[in-house]
Amino acid sequence: MALKVTTELLDGCVLGVLSKDDYYGYALTQKIQESISVSSSTIYPVMRRLKKQELVTVYDSPYQGRNRRYYRITDKGKEELKLLQQNWQNFKENINYLMGGNSND
Repeated sequence: MALKVTTELLDGCVLGVLSKDDYYGYALTQKIQESISVSSSTIYPVMRRLKKQELVTVYDSPYQGRNRRYYRITDKGKEELKLLQQNWQNFKENINYLMGGNSND
């Protein structure tokens, strides 16, 4: 059984990956797919939404005769990521407690 990933969690995952390095769309999708089951058709709307919210910026870079569109986290995106990380920690601890696990895991 696969658990559903909410919009906020997916935003946090994308921002988390981009906090380490800039990625072009396909590479970012593959990086996310290494850890969670999500389709590429799901990731591109997330990136557009994050851009519209000014949490990421976009730039093009030439690669083998064509351009790749890269995504970079903004300062506003870094602040949002910190908030999402805090919310995730609280949520994770509460779920662990409810499921009988240790809340410190």
